[in-house]
Amino acid sequence: MAAGPDTAANLARVEGLVARAAASGARLVALPELCLWRGPSREYAAHASAIPSPLTDRLGELAARYRIYLAAGSILERCTVADHCYNTALLFGPGGALLARYRKIHLFDVAIAGGPVVNESSRIAPGEAVEVVETELGRIGLAICYDLRFPELFRALAARGAEVIVLPAAFTRHTGLHHWQILVRARAIENQAYVVAPGLIGPMENAVPTFGHSLIVNPWGEVAARLGTHEGVAVATLDRDRLAKIRAQLPALTHRRPDLFG
Repeated sequence: MAAGPDTAANLARVEGLVARAAASGARLVALPELCLWRGPSREYAAHASAIPSPLTDRLGELAARYRIYLAAGSILERCTVADHCYNTALLFGPGGALLARYRKIHLFDVAIAGGPVVNESSRIAPGEAVEVVETELGRIGLAICYDLRFPELFRALAARGAEVIVLPAAFTRHTGLHHWQILVRARAIENQAYVVAPGLIGPMENAVPTFGHSLIVNPWGEVAARLGTHEGVAVATLDRDRLAKIRAQLPALTHRRPDLFG
């Protein structure tokens, strides 16, 4: 999906897409990073919400309405650091309760020749916790966008039992073209887990163009569903039996040597 600085319009778009996904039979629906407000970084703190808040209440109500697990992308969460906020991924259960909150750990501070110059840490405070939650669909872990480049976070999620990793993203067009699919598939293969990676689409005035290309990748590294640069819904089956067979037949996770490598 695309998002801009009008929260009400973004929320209406989210509600429409969630309704479509639920109508297709989805039990876990995942949205992209910053799906409810995207604008200039200097305005991040001013648009940050407390958790809980009326905004998160709406998201919980949406999950309850369709009896789904809703990985509600990420929102800007208030924090105590002046002029900063957290970039926070949320997971709601089918009863509407907030089950998990993950604050983005790795912040996108880059200056790429011919590409974006971004200093996320000037406006976003880093999180300090790894998040995995038990659900009836399996153990779900959370990460956000730039976290994708840090395999140690995904290994920590797998070590905590994650079977599905949800990665809301607003990957840049410049880096996404070369890195996005390779990295998403690599994290799925390495950790023998499903990776659900919804990507924000579209250019926006005074903002870095985003790549889109949402992916669902299975534990064998196969792309089970994908989107391009247009708004839509991608649906795939998360098969826990197949996941268990892959982990049993190629037990790489049990062959780790944390005594040597941590």
